[in-house]
Amino acid sequence: MGQGDEGRREAVGAAALFRGRRLVAGSVLRFPTLTEPDGHPMPPFVAAHTGREPEHLRLAPALCCLCGVEDADPIAVGTDFEYRTSPDEFLAVRCRRCRLVYLNPRPADDEAERIYPDDYHAFQFRPAEFGLVYRIRRRLEARRLLRWCRGLPTDARILDVGCGDGFHLGLLKEFGKPGWELEGVDADMRAVAPARASGLTIHLGSVEEIDLPASAYHLILMVMTVEHLADPLETIRSVARLLVPGGRLVVVTDNARSPDFALFGGRHWGGFHFPRHTYLFDKGTLAELGAAAGLAVERIATAVSPVNWVYSLRNWLDDWGAPRWVVNRLSLKATLPLGFFTLLDMPLAAVGQGAILHGTFRKPATGRTSTEPMIEKSLRETPSFLYSLLHGKYPQPMTGRG
Repeated sequence: MGQGDEGRREAVGAAALFRGRRLVAGSVLRFPTLTEPDGHPMPPFVAAHTGREPEHLRLAPALCCLCGVEDADPIAVGTDFEYRTSPDEFLAVRCRRCRLVYLNPRPADDEAERIYPDDYHAFQFRPAEFGLVYRIRRRLEARRLLRWCRGLPTDARILDVGCGDGFHLGLLKEFGKPGWELEGVDADMRAVAPARASGLTIHLGSVEEIDLPASAYHLILMVMTVEHLADPLETIRSVARLLVPGGRLVVVTDNARSPDFALFGGRHWGGFHFPRHTYLFDKGTLAELGAAAGLAVERIATAVSPVNWVYSLRNWLDDWGAPRWVVNRLSLKATLPLGFFTLLDMPLAAVGQGAILHGTFRKPATGRTSTEPMIEKSLRETPSFLYSLLHGKYPQPMTGRG
């Protein structure tokens, strides 16, 4: 039996805990389970919306990237609602030791071209296709980027890891200082090609493998990247090596302890992005990731984002057989739903429960650093009643592990 078959067998076995159920806002909802001739579960939408024989992905086992062990509880099972790249059901688990959420098993590394299809949104985020949404996001992202760049020298080197089509680098080129040296890294040529065509300097490959100069970059960005990685800790360690002493790393990722996760986290949460998001963080686990890579944690906060709200609702409707015209109205091009959920997420972000995380880390000049003061501050910023309401318990102080 091949590794992919073995991983699938383990996933199907674990997912049996959820089979015949869908967990939404704490409720147990029944749904019909279709099967293929070999006995594997087939998501209903695959049978309904594809005219081809479904093919399973090759899977690989995964460990908690912080603890290095497999000691986790299953928390969700779902399928590729957005792109329908396979009929597989994928299992999300939560580490018992650190509470990191991750996919186990995950798609094998050589399945990347399949699970990121040609129409994947990060390959071609262009105004002609996304219209008003592009123009609004362009303005908001430019403001965020310039805030992260405060204090940089006029000749700073900036690297965007997982840059996609170069959207953020393009904004820095347009609105940043003319002396900044801008570079990007992405592992997929379908993203690299349009970025290079727009005049940007983009390195093809992974940051671990590309020969980039050590201690050379003043700011490194990882915007919606860390959740896609096969080994986030290895990547962050490679990134830390590239920073100048005192240089900053900014990480933006989904918040796995947010109200949208609490409502939809049993199956339909947009942040799962099955099967492309392999590791999902909250404030505590993101702080642990940076510290394990030798970086000082300056600040981890939540921020407003409507995307996971929109896709959570979309996935729920899609899973329950809503008309395609209804489902298709919930996308990254849907101005009204994005605007509505932006307004919904704003007060949540104001009390530390926004849909995404912004983490800022600094490479220390010398010595080791501690994350405990920052973590305690982050917990104090979120009212205890909100933790109790969403998660069924009050926040506990973070403690080190032996």
